[in-house]
This record gives sequence, structure tokens and C-alpha cells, in this order.
Amino acid sequence: MVEAIVTIAVVGLLFSIGLPAYNRMKSLARSSHCVSNLRQIGMVVNQYIAEHGMKLPEMVAAREDKNQDVPALDTVLRPYVNDEAFFWCPADHEHIHEKTGTSYFWNSALNGQDLAAIDFLGMSKNTAGIPLVADKENFHKNVGDEVNILYVDGHVSRELTFIIDP
Repeated sequence: MVEAIVTIAVVGLLFSIGLPAYNRMKSLARSSHCVSNLRQIGMVVNQYIAEHGMKLPEMVAAREDKNQDVPALDTVLRPYVNDEAFFWCPADHEHIHEKTGTSYFWNSALNGQDLAAIDFLGMSKNTAGIPLVADKENFHKNVGDEVNILYVDGHVSRELTFIIDP
């Protein structure tokens, strides 16, 4: 009887140690999937740009409901993707994507700009500091307090950085 109680206690201890680590690993995997989605969106935006005279698309930053008839990330770029899953973050537990069509914001301040002459808040030379698409919410709370952000140059980061041109 004592051996059974000790065994149950050891299993309970191992479970209490392992569960938080497992949950963190699961959160990191979802965040990595989200980063991959943003990179795919970046490639899709590049395809769009190539077909539209090197100009960025004109879209709303976000919409409240996917039934709104406005150009949005998931409608304008949909012809360039094989799977709508690119437009939702797997960590979006509130299912924002189901209501709005996507888990991501578009930087509408860049609408229609020529890629060669892009300007955002006076930043124009260094596209590594210009955000293009970002998570709508902090879906990755278990990973940190950041959101995933796709920048114009194609890299994705969890840190918001602005690089001011000299």
C-alpha cells in the first residue's frame, strides 16, 4: 500500500513538473507556425507586387466581420494561396479569424505604395524597420508579451522595431 502511494506521489510530481514544460513547448510550436504563416504571407505579397507594377495592395487594416465587402488580407491575397489556413494563427484561441477572416492586421499606411519608394513615418531607406503584417492580438502570451510582425523586407520578428533613416 505504501509503495502504491509513493508511486502515485512520484507520478503526480513528474506530471506537475512536466505539464508546464509541455504547455510551453506547445505554445512555442504554435508561435513558430504563426511565424511560418507570416513568411508565407510575405511571399504572397511579393507575388501580388510582381503582378501589379511593384505596388503594394490597397486593403483595410482589419474588418469587424468577414461578411463586410471590403478589400482585406484574406480576400485580396486569397487567389495567391492554396490554403486559407495561412490567414489564421494557430494560437488564436478566441477564434478572431472565424469572425473577421484572418488573425492578422495589414499596415494600411502602406496601401498602394511603390515598393521602390516606400515611406512609413519618414522611414524609407531601410525596409527592415517597416511593419507590413502583424498578429491582431497577443496570441502568444505563454511565449512572451510580444506579437509576431512581418516586415517589408520579409523577416519576421517578435519585437516591434523602427529603424529611422539618417
